[in-house]
Amino acid sequence: MSARPTDSPVTTPVPMLDVNRQNAPLLDEINLAIADVTRSGAFVHGPACREFEAAMAEYCGTEHAVGCASGSDALLLALMVLGIEPGDEVIIPSFTFFATAGAVWRLGAKPVFADILPESFNLDPDDVARKITPATKAIMPVHLFGQCVDMAALQEVAGDITIIEDAAQAIGASYRGRRSGSLGKLGCFSFYPTKNLGAMGDAGMITTDDEQLADKLRRLRDHGQHPRYHHAVVGVNSRLDTIQAAVLKTKIAHLDSWATGRQHNAIRYGREFARLGIDQQLGVPVESDGCESIWNQYTVRIPGGRRDEFQQFLAERKIGSAIYYPIPLHLQECFTDLGYQPGSLPITEQAAEEVLSLPIFAELTTAEQDCVIRAAAEFYGIAYSTGNAELAA
Repeated sequence: MSARPTDSPVTTPVPMLDVNRQNAPLLDEINLAIADVTRSGAFVHGPACREFEAAMAEYCGTEHAVGCASGSDALLLALMVLGIEPGDEVIIPSFTFFATAGAVWRLGAKPVFADILPESFNLDPDDVARKITPATKAIMPVHLFGQCVDMAALQEVAGDITIIEDAAQAIGASYRGRRSGSLGKLGCFSFYPTKNLGAMGDAGMITTDDEQLADKLRRLRDHGQHPRYHHAVVGVNSRLDTIQAAVLKTKIAHLDSWATGRQHNAIRYGREFARLGIDQQLGVPVESDGCESIWNQYTVRIPGGRRDEFQQFLAERKIGSAIYYPIPLHLQECFTDLGYQPGSLPITEQAAEEVLSLPIFAELTTAEQDCVIRAAAEFYGIAYSTGNAELAA
């Protein structure tokens, strides 16, 4: 291959994500839903909350869905309802967003970090098995980047230990025909605005088939009270905002079509990178057996210490990208006392040095995706023409 070009051609900007493209076509419908809440005055525990909870339960295939204020609170409440307390251990990945570990830490429990599988970036069940101790009270896998963990293998090593799904990035993803949120004892979702199903602010949800846990979650999210001013348990203030519920109830009807758009873009990336002969250099992501990803992120791996160089190359061409995640949780300063050192989780640490996520959102245009593919080809010294018939197909 020839050396890659060093010039920075002017190109149409390609954003990493553009939430306005998703929201704009629905604004009239969303504004009507918000106006209904405004007229009703039911801003807390309003009808839209119950309607969206019912829609989420049906979508995930669970008996219950309990709304809360954020995805982070969903994780915290799931641990609280299981009675996780100081001295308990919860096994989690280190290669994830901070909230997974933060929820464990806030209850005084100990996050125990396990390594990941290099192909999927998800928890390695074999390493989880090595980390189980008599103090292990829960395992919290993260369905990272929109793809479910190998739940059958994880359940086999977990035995009677409760599994809580962190499905914040994986709403609609499936494993062996079942959707995320229905694969463990509890499922936790985030509706942060950049998620595949995004609110216009913070919002979260916990799903479960256990009626008793669902009833207790409804109390815990509302200061532990039931009925009003009667407190059998100490809870938190984490109620799902009715306006956010109204927005999400409107948007969930479109979720599958957005997922289809992301899947189309992922397939096209994979096909074109392979045709150009750079799929191995890029370490393109693949779906694991039994999994259907909803591609919350399209995350490639750039080995050889060239990840930052590639990201800068994209930035010079006005192409957005992001690193999820540059510092593994086990090496974060706040967890120093847990005793982890560089080299403790080698697959996780390698991923943190190599990963880069490319634009994948459903509204990404073919022309914009062409810009990303062209830049990747140029980085590896491959001539590329916008008139290429295969790429335009």
